[in-house]
Amino acid sequence: MHFPAGEPTTSSQVTSSNFADADTKLKFRRHKPVWNESSSDEPPAGQRYSTWPFIEKGMRGPQPYPLWLIEDAGAVDTELGILKTGKEGDVFLLERATQERSSLLAAKRYRSRDHLQFSRSQAYSDGRSARRSRDNRAISNNSAYGRDIAALQWANAEWTYLLRCYEAGIPVPYPVQIDGTEILMEFIADPDNSLAAAPRLQQLARFDPRLPALWDQLTDALEKFAGLGIAHGDLSAYNLLVSGERLVVIDVPQCVDLAGNPQGMDFLHRDCVNLCEWFDSKGLSHDPDELFASLLGHLF
Repeated sequence: MHFPAGEPTTSSQVTSSNFADADTKLKFRRHKPVWNESSSDEPPAGQRYSTWPFIEKGMRGPQPYPLWLIEDAGAVDTELGILKTGKEGDVFLLERATQERSSLLAAKRYRSRDHLQFSRSQAYSDGRSARRSRDNRAISNNSAYGRDIAALQWANAEWTYLLRCYEAGIPVPYPVQIDGTEILMEFIADPDNSLAAAPRLQQLARFDPRLPALWDQLTDALEKFAGLGIAHGDLSAYNLLVSGERLVVIDVPQCVDLAGNPQGMDFLHRDCVNLCEWFDSKGLSHDPDELFASLLGHLF
């Protein structure tokens, strides 16, 4: 059975400002899946059958599954464009659809070894290691095999932290599934435009009326991070999304264990400084050392 790509049904733009370094817009064309029982060919370029049925249960997101998640084995995934490019991987906008309904997902794909250039500092992964010493040596030597292992490690780290954060009530995108080095997660949209990505916190104007409530959401998230014994490690206004009144934390593969990582407390304090300085620049002053001290109370 086959869903051939039909004529484009709509033409829209997706704002990629929540991921990209520059506020750019991305044009894409959506293809309506058409059920064709007479064909057994593979879907055309840019489409694939949903990978959900082939994913082991342990590689799927936590239950109960959200109502928007499509579990239908006959669904088709259609790539709509790229949201973010980076040295470690790219984030794509994906539509998973049946004839009856569809949902948008963010697909984060860590790069293959031929294109991989990991920029994450080794300091983030102190306390983590591959199970085999051969793998650790290969990663240190930056061999082709080592880059493959590194990609898998970072993808698995992001998946693991997404699960832990989501289940602890931290506002992160719902983790849908992981398949090798591809993670599918909830697409955080702008409430005023379902095809537009939510803006980054960085884009909010000075004295935006939502800032006090967003600060409260942020401190609650930081307390829950500390309650798990971890710090985001790279938290700033650039990896916080604002979907209407909702704050969402993204980009978590570099989370650090506050007990196991010798620089863990430094990373936590840096997160506090970065966030307090940004809110201060928007007219909402907070003391980073007081925030840091309060988080230590939740840790211990």
